[in-house]
Amino acid sequence: MISVSKNEWYFFDEMNKIDSPALIIYVDRVKKNIKILTSMIDDVRRLRPHAKTHKSKEVTQLLIEAGIQKFKCATIAEAEMLAMANAKDVLFAYQPVSPKLDRFIELIKKYSTTKFSCLVDNIVTANEIAEAFSLNDRSINVYIDLNIGMNRTGIDPGKAVQLYIDSSKMNGIKVVGLNAYDGHIYDADFEIRKKRCDEAFALVEQIKNELNKNGFDPIIIAGGSPTFPIHAKRKEIECSPGTFIYWDKGYLDKCPEQNFLPAALLLARVVSLPNEKTICLDLGHKSVAAENEISKRIYFINAPELKFVSQSEEHLVAETETSHSFKPGDILFGIPYHICPTVALYDKGYTVENGKLTGEWVTTARNRKISL
Repeated sequence: MISVSKNEWYFFDEMNKIDSPALIIYVDRVKKNIKILTSMIDDVRRLRPHAKTHKSKEVTQLLIEAGIQKFKCATIAEAEMLAMANAKDVLFAYQPVSPKLDRFIELIKKYSTTKFSCLVDNIVTANEIAEAFSLNDRSINVYIDLNIGMNRTGIDPGKAVQLYIDSSKMNGIKVVGLNAYDGHIYDADFEIRKKRCDEAFALVEQIKNELNKNGFDPIIIAGGSPTFPIHAKRKEIECSPGTFIYWDKGYLDKCPEQNFLPAALLLARVVSLPNEKTICLDLGHKSVAAENEISKRIYFINAPELKFVSQSEEHLVAETETSHSFKPGDILFGIPYHICPTVALYDKGYTVENGKLTGEWVTTARNRKISL
């Protein structure tokens, strides 16, 4: 039988009452991570944290209480959740097209006290957004999305200045800045990561200088979690980390220079014992992000010796090096390697404070739609 000591930080009363698998959120650690975040930058007004990790109103409210007023998100549901929490400034870091553009306009109409903005990376979509907002007698702030190496969205930096100038002439949109996401840079060696980040950001600086010559003064939003400490030292740049709020095993390994704490764990149980060296847990693909290879999906704090051999929708099979003493019903606490998509698999997280089970936080923006 594997035991969980009361001296361990992840222990909490009544954990035997929680059915598994379950998402457990340690509120004291969430608050600590927010303090660490604000301590890493000279001005809290330069923070624009991403909501993709937590997707909850409760976390948003904690961030607002810490003085953070600007936010970033990637879905209409996340944008609505932020507005429901009374966020003042929300960047929908996506290029809205077709029905999503219609939803975005309805969102803005419904939540009039929140200032919204969005991304654009081509002239065709810029025109569509401008026309749609003009037809609704409105205007929207937009940021030109730059491709600085992620190769996912964003315009080629060499064409960005012209798109900025052309878009600035349109009614219905107001071009206010540049968005430069460098999610492809996450080297474990910080000096290598910094070098790559600086090289990518040099492209942004070139664009800014050209825009200055043309009479523009763009706001720049840059980076994610791995490059946050680097961009935080650049004056006036808005920074957009997201994973910091719960942290995960992936960034524990890749970003040791950042002192964020794992604040969300998965509670799983042993459900079967195939043989003396094998156990089966109730943690399948539907319970933890499974985009990584099997050894990089979950790390069990109180069973670090486990080696995973297979995973299916509801089961995770693991082997031990020697004969084990696991029993059916044993509780294991795991740190996901990728917390963001893992949180999206749970409709709620159970909250723990000072070793006590205190309630639940609903993953409000887990669904693609809330009301709009």
